[in-house]
Amino acid sequence: MSTQDLLQTMTQRMNERPDGIQNVKAVYQFDLKGDGGVTSHQVRLADGSAEYAEGTPFEADCTLQLSDDHFIKLAEGKLNPATAMMTGKLKLKGSMGLAAKLQSLLKDYQ
Repeated sequence: MSTQDLLQTMTQRMNERPDGIQNVKAVYQFDLKGDGGVTSHQVRLADGSAEYAEGTPFEADCTLQLSDDHFIKLAEGKLNPATAMMTGKLKLKGSMGLAAKLQSLLKDYQ
């Protein structure tokens, strides 16, 4: 599954079961490095709904920079975010609190 497919599926699941995102207002940006260079993807959460966008149409509150492969492992729960940050596999910009919330969202909407 591609990173884009994974993010679209996760966004769809959030909209089908919005209980976990009711009180979350944030724009998560994923700058993912793959064979074709770096691509940006965003997931905007507001008012109990989720929206996926390619590129950077929104101002990001929390940006994660990592490879496509590491993002897939992170989303599948096979990569610990803290370990990934300490080993340089993951770089974070913005709110650390939102990054922590993202970890639980990824788990809930795998």
